[in-house]
Amino acid sequence: MNNILSKASFGFKYIYLLAFFALLSGFFHPLITGNSFDSVIFGVVVLFVGLVGGILLYKAATSEKRREIYFAGGLGLVATSLAFIFQITGRV
Repeated sequence: MNNILSKASFGFKYIYLLAFFALLSGFFHPLITGNSFDSVIFGVVVLFVGLVGGILLYKAATSEKRREIYFAGGLGLVATSLAFIFQITGRV
């Protein structure tokens, strides 16, 4: 029983993050204006890439092993997320 609850809790965390990121990236804007949801999907992907990069940077600060790999991967994902944001806003 405890295993089922832990799996449900694990799944709920990611469903909550997905819903939060969808709202944060402007889920209601295409509904109001009649545009496509492409920008919302791309915004959610950008936020998830940044989140994973932040998690890897945190692991680099708290890990004894593979610190350089976590740091390089986290910094690369955060930089990728920033490049995506510049691409969305049209500054590239």
